[in-house]
Amino acid sequence: MFIGYVALIGLWPDVRRVFAYHGAEHKVINAYEAGEPLELDRVRRYSTAHTRCGTTFILWVVLISVLVFALLGRPPLPVRFLSRILLIPVIVMLSYELLRFGSSRRGSFPVRLLLKPALALQNLTTREPDDEMLQVALTALRALLEEEAREGEMSG
Repeated sequence: MFIGYVALIGLWPDVRRVFAYHGAEHKVINAYEAGEPLELDRVRRYSTAHTRCGTTFILWVVLISVLVFALLGRPPLPVRFLSRILLIPVIVMLSYELLRFGSSRRGSFPVRLLLKPALALQNLTTREPDDEMLQVALTALRALLEEEAREGEMSG
């Protein structure tokens, strides 16, 4: 249902535009992490997929939730309700750690297999951006890096 929903909303022009900005963000971050100069010509060639994407995180939350809650069976409604609420932080933490693990070991074959569904899902939530969108993402990252540098100078 989740994948169908994402695919369906991706057909709307406004959402397609948001997804293209999402792709621009990924391209710029991929270029930055590769040590490329933050220039339009350099970031264009990078992928719109990224291993630490929020889309990947949401997919892990959904999959881990299904697994955990299936293992719990169908206890009485009050117990089911309480268990869901109490396990949400645990599921979120597991999802976050899985995201970090996958990102730090993305060169390993088993991890690449594990990441394939998440990266495939990003095909639905990212689009190829135009140059204006890339420029917005570049401007945002440069501003962030400048702010971090100023904060570092103040504290050090």
